[in-house]
Amino acid sequence: MRGRWPLPAVLVWSGCWAVLLGLRALGLAPWLALTAACSVGLACALLGSTRWRRAAIALGFPLSVAFSGFGLGGASASAWVWLALALLLLLLYPMHAWRDAPLFPTPRHALRDLPRFAPLPAGARVLDAGCGLGDGLQALREAYPQSALCGIEWSWPLRWACALRCPWARVSQGDIWRADWSAYAMVYLFQRPESMARALAKARAQMPPGAWLVSLEFEVPDAQASASLSAPDGRPVWLYQIP
Repeated sequence: MRGRWPLPAVLVWSGCWAVLLGLRALGLAPWLALTAACSVGLACALLGSTRWRRAAIALGFPLSVAFSGFGLGGASASAWVWLALALLLLLLYPMHAWRDAPLFPTPRHALRDLPRFAPLPAGARVLDAGCGLGDGLQALREAYPQSALCGIEWSWPLRWACALRCPWARVSQGDIWRADWSAYAMVYLFQRPESMARALAKARAQMPPGAWLVSLEFEVPDAQASASLSAPDGRPVWLYQIP
């Protein structure tokens, strides 16, 4: 369960399928075999590091069974349907980005109180690193309407969709870890726990003194935050000012 995401989820789903196939081979009724396999997935999901991962681990196997209809009297999906879904997933979320966060949008109004803790001058450049569909940029615009907002997204389709949703922002395709952060007064991330130490190290190495690294939900381990606030849905927002 501590392997690089999404390896833990894939292993759990594979284990659930092994339980289902094994019990069906032993002649167990389909609903009993499915219940046992889903129970294995739910038990493993409790070990997930975040609620998003726990949900993905728990729901992945039953959804795959529902689509396939295997052993449950339903019609199985054609092979080309599975291939199309896999290609669509790789297009939207390429393997290069698997070490980063999946596509989870920033909630509305999540960053509206940021200026109270991290005031920025008009025209300051603010980067949403991994901007996805643009929800983070929209939240940043609510907080800093006078700032020059920028976004970087690795997935081409998501980058295009973000640019359409946020025409007032400069959105580019690229790797957030290779991008130069030195021109930004603030970098905002909604990444994953394993990425945060790397993000703070990059911010300290590249960003000017007084700049801000902002993270929704996930704090940097073994680092003292300069400030923190609660989003309207209760999730924490962590602020780290570059010395």
